Amino acid sequence: MIDAMLAEAWSALVANRLRSALTMLGMIIGVAAVILMLAIGGGVQKQVSSAISGLGSNLLIITAGSSKQGGFAAGAGTGATLRLDDADAIAKLKNVVAAAPQTQIPAQVVAGASNWATTTVGSTPAYFVVNDWRPDTGRAFSDMEDRAAARVAVIGHTAADKLFGANDPMGGSVRIKGVSFTVIGIMATRGQGFGGVDRDDVIFVPLTTALRQLQGNAFRRSIRSIAVGVDDADNLQPVSDRITEVLRRVHHLDPGAPDDFTVNNLTAVTDTLSSTTAAISLLLAAIGSISLIVGGIGIMNIMLVSVTERTREIGIRMAIGASRAAVRLQFLLEALMLSLLGCGIGVGLGTGLATLASGAIGFDTSVTVGAVATAFIVSASIGIFFGWYPATRAAKLSPIEALRS
Repeated sequence: MIDAMLAEAWSALVANRLRSALTMLGMIIGVAAVILMLAIGGGVQKQVSSAISGLGSNLLIITAGSSKQGGFAAGAGTGATLRLDDADAIAKLKNVVAAAPQTQIPAQVVAGASNWATTTVGSTPAYFVVNDWRPDTGRAFSDMEDRAAARVAVIGHTAADKLFGANDPMGGSVRIKGVSFTVIGIMATRGQGFGGVDRDDVIFVPLTTALRQLQGNAFRRSIRSIAVGVDDADNLQPVSDRITEVLRRVHHLDPGAPDDFTVNNLTAVTDTLSSTTAAISLLLAAIGSISLIVGGIGIMNIMLVSVTERTREIGIRMAIGASRAAVRLQFLLEALMLSLLGCGIGVGLGTGLATLASGAIGFDTSVTVGAVATAFIVSASIGIFFGWYPATRAAKLSPIEALRS
């Protein structure tokens, strides 16, 4: 019986092609909007997750305080308030995996006839451990090379491309502020970070070499920041508190005096970003869902018109023995078919738009199976919900009155 009803429902839709198409339009637009919004939201979350993974896990970043000149504060990291001894003291704390002191030096780097403005990072081998980032070609510099202030460098892929082009950088020479360094490794690709920053556009050198030969005299004995790896995410806040306590004591800060450093918990920041992107995705999907409701109302209106037009047909069916439940099911199937057909076309349209959006915005916006399944479930629910009243109205018609119409 269901097969016959489905065939009858299809015949009714085909008999009024234009009206059926216009009725489905609301569902098509609504489903396409939801699919596209979920795809974009999922792509944003993936982008954030990728950027987060590039920062390292369970990480705390300690930055130096602000320097002042003429009464104006220059911002965090500009003061000479962190020392190598601070990193050594932090590395000895409980639950600390490693502490990597570092300093960043913007400079025009020269390699042969090529030159490129990039950032030179001076740090210890602990940097590669804390940030979970190591060379995929060659090697990182060792503790011995750091203590000896060796002139060796590990470069990112972007810096390598700009300075060496198609040539192999390994064993090559780069000059930073007139100091020559030998390339001993090329870092694994990290891609873009927050704000579109190219994380591969960087050169790493031993911290001791950077402090002695590249950094200005005012910062010769100081570092700009310390990256601290913690053994477990649950220990981030306790370790942060202990770091604050140790640095205040080492820096001889009086009670009540402000800190001359800042401890940043990146996990808290990334959690906030993740929850924010998830909320944005839900908001975008909710906005798109409004079109689904409009589409459902359109289905109800058209089904009411259909019931009015087919009153005599309903009377004939009841007169020859059709039950009210059968009449109700017939019109429910028609509403459900309209909804699911619109959903199918909407999924195809939304997937196509998501593919186009992926190329336009520069990151993956793939449509998930879960999003498609959800779209069909919601569409079926809307078809049943908004088709129930017209179907019930048809089932309640009096056969005699229906035949007289």
